[in-house]
Amino acid sequence: MTGNRGIGHLVCGRRAKWVVLGLWVVLLFLTAPFASKLTDAQDNDAASWLPGSAESTQVLEISEDFRPEQIPAVVVYAREAGLTAQDRARIAEDVGRLKQLTDHGIRGAETRGPVYDRPTEPRAAQVYVPITMDEKGWERIAPAVDSIRGIVDDGAAGPAVHITGPGGTSADFSEAFEGIDSTLLLSAMAVVVVMLLATYRSPTLLIVPVLAVVAALFTAQALIYFLAEHAGLTVNGQSAGILTVLVFGAGTDYALLLVARYREELRRHEDRHEAMALALHRAGPAVLASGATVVLSMLVLLAAEMNSTRGLGPVAAIGVAVALLAMMTLFPALLVICGRWIFWPAIPHFGSADPTEHGVWARTGRGIARRPRMIWAVTALVLAICSLGLIQLRAEGISNADAFTGTPDSVTGQEVSEKYFPAGSGDPLVIVSDQAQARQVGEAVAATEGVVPTSLGLPPGTKPVHDGQVLFEATMTDPADSEAAKQTVERVRDAVHAVPDADAQVGGGTAALLDMDKATTHDNLLIIPLVLVVVLLILCGLLRALIAPLLLVGTVILSFAAALGISALAFRHVFDYAGESTDFPLFVFVFLVALGIDYNIFLTTRIREEAGRQGTRQGVVTGLAATGAVITSAGLVLAGTFAALGTLPMVAFAEIGFAVALGVLLDTFIVRSVLVTSLFLDIGPKVWWPNRRLSKSDEPRGPLHDHAS
Repeated sequence: MTGNRGIGHLVCGRRAKWVVLGLWVVLLFLTAPFASKLTDAQDNDAASWLPGSAESTQVLEISEDFRPEQIPAVVVYAREAGLTAQDRARIAEDVGRLKQLTDHGIRGAETRGPVYDRPTEPRAAQVYVPITMDEKGWERIAPAVDSIRGIVDDGAAGPAVHITGPGGTSADFSEAFEGIDSTLLLSAMAVVVVMLLATYRSPTLLIVPVLAVVAALFTAQALIYFLAEHAGLTVNGQSAGILTVLVFGAGTDYALLLVARYREELRRHEDRHEAMALALHRAGPAVLASGATVVLSMLVLLAAEMNSTRGLGPVAAIGVAVALLAMMTLFPALLVICGRWIFWPAIPHFGSADPTEHGVWARTGRGIARRPRMIWAVTALVLAICSLGLIQLRAEGISNADAFTGTPDSVTGQEVSEKYFPAGSGDPLVIVSDQAQARQVGEAVAATEGVVPTSLGLPPGTKPVHDGQVLFEATMTDPADSEAAKQTVERVRDAVHAVPDADAQVGGGTAALLDMDKATTHDNLLIIPLVLVVVLLILCGLLRALIAPLLLVGTVILSFAAALGISALAFRHVFDYAGESTDFPLFVFVFLVALGIDYNIFLTTRIREEAGRQGTRQGVVTGLAATGAVITSAGLVLAGTFAALGTLPMVAFAEIGFAVALGVLLDTFIVRSVLVTSLFLDIGPKVWWPNRRLSKSDEPRGPLHDHAS
């Protein structure tokens, strides 16, 4: 083992491989029990998602001084022909039983109702049951709604009964997230297994990367659990679910690329330890640069205003960093321990020919070299045309009715409720103001368009606190998650802010949605450019050039726009989704750029390596031939793992999974193999400017050079 092998001998030496394995076994023994506790450490209360400085967040914090944070479950009874006397008697009986509930945070004694849609011959009734929320709110909300359902839905003949409002909706969201970790784990693992079998046609080889990725996932989950419990790291259901996909997708990608180089070296070296050391030495920088790109891009999310987005940053960064560590230590150690037989039945024997030299990717490279300028121009034009689908993008938020791939009871209940009651009932505005100006504030709210004037009042038990502040609630005429309701919030805020010395603020569910939209717009404008700068700087440092990194970043932006355009068309005309969440473009961009740039890194670092030996244009063809198959496999694995998000019954996750998977496939098959290759062939050695050795090197004349000129 020679000194120029870098850290290879520290990982895969004859003794070192056993030390590495032993250290990982000890690490897993210590951390695995805590990985399963990550769900317990999740903070899914409203404040963990909202922007910290938003007015709705401040109202939420102030309102806790009046009462514990709570949301109402709204029980809706309806009979189109009119509620009978027996129906009303049953409703009264249900209310009496609801008032006795105290389990799962239910404040049964504060149950309000029934409220009928009209004083005589009513057709519908509403009952409000408050549920106390805290950092474990999502864990208790579904059982609380189940307890309520057990009373009001007794199966007897009577009016239609639904549970809606914020409580019912939250319970349906909670059930959608239930088992998200195991669902995504099994889905991602199934994708990885299938793709590894298709790639290597080896039932034995797939065991090693799967073991390494699972070890990385458990370790990352345990580390994040400790940081959440003892260092204030915010973890919610969204970030925990994405963590699984990222670790499986990125970890398997790194494994595939390292295995490809290891197979090459096994054909050239009889000693497998030497082969692995060389594979790490030559492929390691590209893998490390790729991992660093993803980690730093995820950390950029710390600049976000949205608490949920900001919390995702370190969670995702830790997951990718641990996956990178596992694939650079545990994975190569396991491969060397197993020996060549792990590749059965296609074992790479010493001295055997490299099949990539005359494969489909070698022929593709030679074909592109004949007319590179025409090929990159046509490819770029096609991608630009695909990006025109962006005019169909509706990233303005998704209503509760459109947030699920199915139709849960809360959505049906809301539709029934809107038929008989003001659409905003059950999710009121919350206004806090100085007590001395309470009357003026109340009059301003009641006079605002979009507010039900008679709904304004003080909740039972409200008392002045904090220098005499009081709390109001007001019902809106429009559905709480609608654009019209958000406009009402804007008008109410303008009205109460104009009251002198009132210090009035407006919160509630609709206000929170409005503030989230504004914060996400800010995050989009800030984070997307920052991620591009991070990626560009890493590429400049890795390639020690400027033109090549600028080209690569440009191709990724074009790929992102095309993926978003095609996705928008698919969402409108294939899946019939009503719209996209406001953070959809940001998440797709961060994942697609940070992960999609991987393939350009793997390709261009190999091209640069070959260019130093045989010139840039021949190096492009050789680099594509050497990396084409493995990068294609890696892209299919990553696309498949993100597509696993579609197994969740939530539109936002399905849309992110579809768009990222599509973007990865575009990067793999179009951008990296066609667009980047043809651009490098057309520009030639100047692509390495200002590297004088490569950008001004004299290349031998030949078919590639003549055609590209």
